[in-house]
Amino acid sequence: MDGDDTITDEVCKEDDVGDGELCEVMVGGYPVLLVRNKKEFSALGSKCPHYGAPLSKGVLKGERLRCPWHGACFNIKTGDIEEYPSLDCLPCFKVTVEDGKVFVTAKKKDLESGLRVKDTSKRCPLNRHTVLLLGGGAAALVCAETLRQEGFTGRIIMATKEKHVPYDKTKLSKKMNLKAEDIYLRKPEFLDARGIEVWTEKEAVSVDFQKQKVRFVDGCSQKYNQLLVATGSHSSSLEVPGADLQNVCVLQTPEDSRKILELATGKNLVIVGASFVGMEIAAFLSDKAGAIAVVEKKEFPFQTVLGPQVGGVTMKMLQNKGVKFYMKTELCELKGRGGKVTEAVLASGEKLPADVVVVGIGVFPNSAFLRDTSIARDDSGAILVDLRMQTNIPNVFAAGDVVSFPVALLNGDRSSIRHQQVAEAHGRIAALNMLKKEKELHTVPFFWTMMLGKRISYAGCGQGYTDTVVKGSLEHQKFLIFYIRDGFVTAAAGLSSDPLVPLIAEVLYSGKRISKEEAEACDIRNIPPLAET
Repeated sequence: MDGDDTITDEVCKEDDVGDGELCEVMVGGYPVLLVRNKKEFSALGSKCPHYGAPLSKGVLKGERLRCPWHGACFNIKTGDIEEYPSLDCLPCFKVTVEDGKVFVTAKKKDLESGLRVKDTSKRCPLNRHTVLLLGGGAAALVCAETLRQEGFTGRIIMATKEKHVPYDKTKLSKKMNLKAEDIYLRKPEFLDARGIEVWTEKEAVSVDFQKQKVRFVDGCSQKYNQLLVATGSHSSSLEVPGADLQNVCVLQTPEDSRKILELATGKNLVIVGASFVGMEIAAFLSDKAGAIAVVEKKEFPFQTVLGPQVGGVTMKMLQNKGVKFYMKTELCELKGRGGKVTEAVLASGEKLPADVVVVGIGVFPNSAFLRDTSIARDDSGAILVDLRMQTNIPNVFAAGDVVSFPVALLNGDRSSIRHQQVAEAHGRIAALNMLKKEKELHTVPFFWTMMLGKRISYAGCGQGYTDTVVKGSLEHQKFLIFYIRDGFVTAAAGLSSDPLVPLIAEVLYSGKRISKEEAEACDIRNIPPLAET
């Protein structure tokens, strides 16, 4: 049997699957997702193309299926991706019902693949229109792919200061033993086949919006018809004596990740800042470093975003692995010998042995090269965009970590939300509006962090929350927490509670509001009634 061979199997009885149910069935020895919605059957790939989550555990809302792990969404009729972080679609299979029996027909190659890459147009040399994408992250990648998927045949150039094609930056602190090639979002040949030029180690240093020209650090320049600025963010630098010693690191690239792993193995590691990156590094290295100390000026890890309850849970998890926390204090000096760091001195006067120091104290947008231009930026340097990712300059768009944009869950107030899924959503909207599709951003931010094999998921935007409602048990590390502002839920986080956070994301996406009273009344063992709110 070759890949084009078609398989038809009886998978169940019609009455075995109720309306709104998701179940995994076998076709030719391969798992397939069978969905029944309004009495009609659909069959799709059973695993999310992102990280392989079982979609039978996902959330179905109308014709939209949301992944239980990271919130990617798919249309059950077409398999098309409707929400990131997955880049690819699901294959769809033919379903027939005869005499109360349900049959699924599929090609073997589609069953083996488990995903479907969208069709794209090809580059046409006669089309001289040039779209220049500054940055090589998720936003630029999705913008480029969307342009081709929507039929654009002009030139697409992605210029990045990185050494690599776009890669999965979320893995840099979660799996530090991977090579860059292991985390590429798309292989170079994939991009080549779609006529997407990638210029690596090509950092922009200035833009002339009048002449529609970008100049790069190597002295060359490139004209454009439309421009996307998606240059991301950079780590805040440590400003204490000794910050320039060797083995004081920030995590920005795959090379940084592997270097930190190499330096810290069996050694004394000090992490400055209990941010998501800092905590993930501590978790990954907890059984590899000789000793780990985390220094943070707040009382709990990632207190601003997830709050003291969740921060307290994760701190205890890492303390049980031997990680020591020095909270409500600051690093005031690094001392060294022979040019290499050896000791971290805290504001309290306490001294910590330090063979390697990792700094994770926040980020700033990479927009300094636009400082002397007329593009609108806020006080932090973030580029101001509207819901179409349009800047105040005609034909200039911006996306991802470098922007501040209106957030529906903040009543339209602007914010910078630095999650991969948000960057990808930005990239798609920018591409559609470059093509005059007049499309506005509509997404619910979704991110996750991994701690010692356990995933904390977060959906929404809880900035400015004034209250929380906790369901389940923080002590037993199985909970759902609602973040409340002005009497309503604006975000939720959960640990060992799949698929509750994706379900909350879907409710927020629909525009429905969950009151504090409804959150308090909900049962973590029977959360679906919230979807009817």
